[in-house]
Amino acid sequence: MLISRWVVFSGLVVMVLLISGTVHLVGQAAAQPAPTPAQLAQQAAAEKDHQRLMDLLGIKELRHKADQDPHSPFAVNYDEAKANVYPSLPDPLLLKNGQRVTTAKEWWTKRRPEIVEDFDREILGRVPANVPKVTWEVVSTTQEKIGDVPVVTKKLVGHVDNSACPSITVKIELILTTPAKAAGPVLVIMELAFGNEFLAANAKNIPEMLPGGPGNEGPTWQQQVLARGWGYAILSPAGFQADNGAGLTEGIIGLTNKGQPRKLDEWGTLRAWAWGASRVMDYFETDKAVDAKQVGLEGHSRFGKIALVAMAYDPRFAIAYISSSGTGGAKLYRHLLGELTENLAATGEYHWMAGNFLKYAGPLTAGDLPVDAHELIALSAPRPVFIGAGSFNGDEWADPRGMFMAAVAAGPVYRLLDKKDLGTTSFPPIKTALITGDLAFRQHSAGHTPGPNWPVFLDFASRYLHTQ
Repeated sequence: MLISRWVVFSGLVVMVLLISGTVHLVGQAAAQPAPTPAQLAQQAAAEKDHQRLMDLLGIKELRHKADQDPHSPFAVNYDEAKANVYPSLPDPLLLKNGQRVTTAKEWWTKRRPEIVEDFDREILGRVPANVPKVTWEVVSTTQEKIGDVPVVTKKLVGHVDNSACPSITVKIELILTTPAKAAGPVLVIMELAFGNEFLAANAKNIPEMLPGGPGNEGPTWQQQVLARGWGYAILSPAGFQADNGAGLTEGIIGLTNKGQPRKLDEWGTLRAWAWGASRVMDYFETDKAVDAKQVGLEGHSRFGKIALVAMAYDPRFAIAYISSSGTGGAKLYRHLLGELTENLAATGEYHWMAGNFLKYAGPLTAGDLPVDAHELIALSAPRPVFIGAGSFNGDEWADPRGMFMAAVAAGPVYRLLDKKDLGTTSFPPIKTALITGDLAFRQHSAGHTPGPNWPVFLDFASRYLHTQ
């Protein structure tokens, strides 16, 4: 799929070409590379499926998405004064019948299920009942060193049973690294990651995403984790569900539907990726090298969205670092700054969401959503969540303030469950760590990267995760 955007990148206006989930940045004056026949076919398939969903919903057209070309009539809004068009948020502690939730029991048995149902039906989609089982295989085991730390690295493949539709093969690839000298099971931080091909293809264009890039100087996050005696895992979700609309009849979504298009309330790619993270947790519960009760999640950008969804839906994850997740993640849909609902409903990203989500980009609006991001955060309660962002000069598309506001609005649920919220409703100065509660927030001074917040997150996590 080919989509173009103008963005401000390191002070330079550049064009982003999203091709099959890969980002390509080219200078304003540079010629756009012609899409390949395969890319054109992929784009056409996504557009056809997108139109199919609109027809099912009876929608003739959607509102235009926010455009990162500053000269466009649909230019993205970065003015806070214009962002709060919908200042009233759904109350996470108010039942649909109007009664207020005042006890933890009411939250768990009444209100939380209501919120989950709204996300399932309207935003993320439902996981089908017939999702096949996964059988894990250790492909290789290697003794090596990461920095000065001896480790054991396992490469694993989760084979998804495709007997119901043999034409579609799905596998989940995982890397697990644990300290070789550990006395027993170790806690693990799992990153939901961009694939190596993506990083290699964009090494020159997005240096802040790479080790040693701007904001990522010093030890890698893996080295920082190992220095504490912990282990880490890396999961590339696009391996079992493609990051494009054409892939919805393939991967795990296509397998469960036997290659047929999904229904309006069936899962999108974000929910499918989170399902894969949970299948990794199934494996961790069988591996004697892993303390499965102390597994944390980290994801950045679109994978920050997944980390939050996985945390919300699977109570086995102990803690999460949600980095620059933007709309669809920790950013309020109702805060109209940076990426908007209309962007997620357009042909480039609609596959992330349930089909029903499209109606909130026309004729409904973000203000009509039955839930918002603060309630997705609240579904993780009482477990700790760290929300990170970059500076407004580089990470403005993800809307740091909108993510902070969502964390604040999730606070009442944490307090109801005898946990601590952020401790303030005032947006903090940059590089101020709000980590004394069970909800945490920090905005670093670099761009769209998780790197500068890793040390702060690990300090936060060390209050909850402990080496045996």
